Amino acid sequence: MTAKVIQLQVKPGIQRDGTQFAAQTYSDGEWVRFQNSLPRKMGGYRAIFLDGSGISRGMTMTSENGINYVVSGYSLGLEQWYTDNDDGVGFGPVAYTMTGGAVAVAIANAGSAYTNGTYTAVPLTGGTGSSAQATVVIAGNIITNVTITAAGTGYTVGDILSASSASLGGTGSGFSLLLTANTIFTGGNNTLWQFDIGYDSSGGATNNLIAHPAQNLNAIDSIINTKPLSGQFPGTSLSPVGIFSVTNCYLNGSTIIINGANFLVGNGQTISGTGITTGTTITNTDVVANVTITGYMVGTTLTVTVANDGSLAVGQTIIGGAGVGVLPNTTITALGTGIGGIGTYTINNSQTVGSSGTPVAFSGSATTTLTTSVAMTTGTVTVTYDNNISVSGGVVMLHPYLFVYGNNGLIQNSAAGDFSNWVSADANANNVATGKIVKGLPLRGGTTSPAGLFWSLDSIIRVTYAPSTVNGLNFYWKYDLITCQTSIMSSQCVIEYDGIFYWCGVDRFLTYNGVVQEIPNTANQNHFFDNLNYAQRQKVWCTKVPRWGEIWWFYPRGSATECTDAVIYNVREKIWYDAGEADGARRSAGTFSEVFRKPIWGGTGVNSTGGYTLWQHETGTDEIYTTNVNAVRSSFTTNNLGWVTGGPGNPQLAGDNRWLRIERVEPDFVQSGDMNLYVTGQGYADDSEQISEPYVFDSTTLKIDMREQRRLLRLKFESNTFNGDYYMGKVLLSADQGDERSTGNP
Repeated sequence: MTAKVIQLQVKPGIQRDGTQFAAQTYSDGEWVRFQNSLPRKMGGYRAIFLDGSGISRGMTMTSENGINYVVSGYSLGLEQWYTDNDDGVGFGPVAYTMTGGAVAVAIANAGSAYTNGTYTAVPLTGGTGSSAQATVVIAGNIITNVTITAAGTGYTVGDILSASSASLGGTGSGFSLLLTANTIFTGGNNTLWQFDIGYDSSGGATNNLIAHPAQNLNAIDSIINTKPLSGQFPGTSLSPVGIFSVTNCYLNGSTIIINGANFLVGNGQTISGTGITTGTTITNTDVVANVTITGYMVGTTLTVTVANDGSLAVGQTIIGGAGVGVLPNTTITALGTGIGGIGTYTINNSQTVGSSGTPVAFSGSATTTLTTSVAMTTGTVTVTYDNNISVSGGVVMLHPYLFVYGNNGLIQNSAAGDFSNWVSADANANNVATGKIVKGLPLRGGTTSPAGLFWSLDSIIRVTYAPSTVNGLNFYWKYDLITCQTSIMSSQCVIEYDGIFYWCGVDRFLTYNGVVQEIPNTANQNHFFDNLNYAQRQKVWCTKVPRWGEIWWFYPRGSATECTDAVIYNVREKIWYDAGEADGARRSAGTFSEVFRKPIWGGTGVNSTGGYTLWQHETGTDEIYTTNVNAVRSSFTTNNLGWVTGGPGNPQLAGDNRWLRIERVEPDFVQSGDMNLYVTGQGYADDSEQISEPYVFDSTTLKIDMREQRRLLRLKFESNTFNGDYYMGKVLLSADQGDERSTGNP
């Protein structure tokens, strides 16, 4: 036995780039990470839910009142699971209901005894929504065709709709429709979701889940616009952002009068409702704080003889001028001959004030008067207002503002804390880059908070809140171009870690901490970019495991169409390694630990129940699927330890053309279960590899005796047993120079 005892010293990380002979770090590994520069097995994973409806294409997670909510978007919808905050025990999925305007219907029952003819602007009844209209064709006294002409709002796919026989010639019954599509979401294999959660303080005064089903999974530069969705959170219902309805709107020609000062309505909005032509928009908005009129009241009739300012509307409160006594809480309940100005109106309180010979001054509460692009049918109806918020990129909260982004460098935001208001002074829309904006994240802004970073296809833009007044005009946002010569691999490949942003470009890894910089990577940059299936680049996604200081980029390798591997940057130790194409890297989307302390990632394959699996990672040491417990293989292989590379622990070429002979290994591991040690190597760098039989050891093994020699020698340690785990310490080798031969296999 040699008297030479050498400590095994290898630099941390796994080097895939270059040759195995040139590696100074570990040369191979599978499901292994590094802590304090030493190898340890990654955690196991447990299947907590088996019933996902499709491959997850975006996931978010948050907790409230002791319940952890996991939301996953797939090709055809959105679903949610509920767990505790400790070990992932819970139930689900519950499908989200998505309400919107009616788009397409199928005749469920044609009815009977209807009056033949073609009927237009027929109000549809039933379902979860309102204000939808259709053209209905009746032949042979049954319904033969229905075409939606006004979408309305609030409808759910699957709603059963009908119409009053009074709208269809006055006869007939039994007619019903099945709603087959609405304006909110059609879904498909091109769907890729982005999520955020924000508090709608001025709107619904609730937390809201904001979701955007982008149609860009197949192409990051897709210009297809889709509507962002929002809904109370926790909850299971979503509707389009920026669409709302107002009751008791009085239509007359090209004018709409609304009681009260309504600051949600504004120019450019598309409107719909009974008597409104499809595609009608608002062209002018006038809010009057105090309507002044002259007239008199007799009984429940208000007669207006002079309309000095503003317009009158149903619901408006009327008060007397100086010295004029009007009963408290007097309001207009109906229009007479007046349609906002001179004429008669019905009021709720009977009284006599003034006379036709002695009219007096009155004033009314605020009104909003709108001018429309197309004349409308006169009447008082509910009108739906659509801000036309539809983008190709995604959504992000820069609290309290909701931002959306997409084509032609568009960055647009709502009013503060009100996701329905896109027309206020602090709501803004600008095109700030030549290409599509694909990702946005909050940024620490200091005195200019809120702030955010936005990635276009070739640029990075910083947006900051910076109110100012120039020539009497108010400005709220500042847009700074950080760089116009960068790149981004996918819309899901950016992560913020402790205030610093990391992402994957099309040919390098990058970071932003005030300036954009490349992350040095001599370990696996070629390994990643040369083997990535670029046709599936939008499936590259990023997450973090803060417990171990890691950022993971999952990617489809080779010809794979789903993620099969991950490269990992350890920000704590500033080293690179990878998952070694382990089964645990076959994940499509996921969340990182926050209140719930474990990451949850979605599987890529159909499981034994016909569904898709949600895996809770960093849990135990094994793969647990229902009642099956499978070992998770983990291994690492040293670099070359032979004398021609300086010997164990010395990366410098020594020049001694001898083989390395190992006679004993003294393992030092925090270890559970058996492990295998293999001695491998070759005579020349490109020679065939010669691997030994496994030397098995456990936590009680003091030494492993052997007689192994290689000119180029490596050691491989492997754990592949139930409940197996390890964390390496200081391994000692009893090694010496072997034969002086320099040719042939070992």
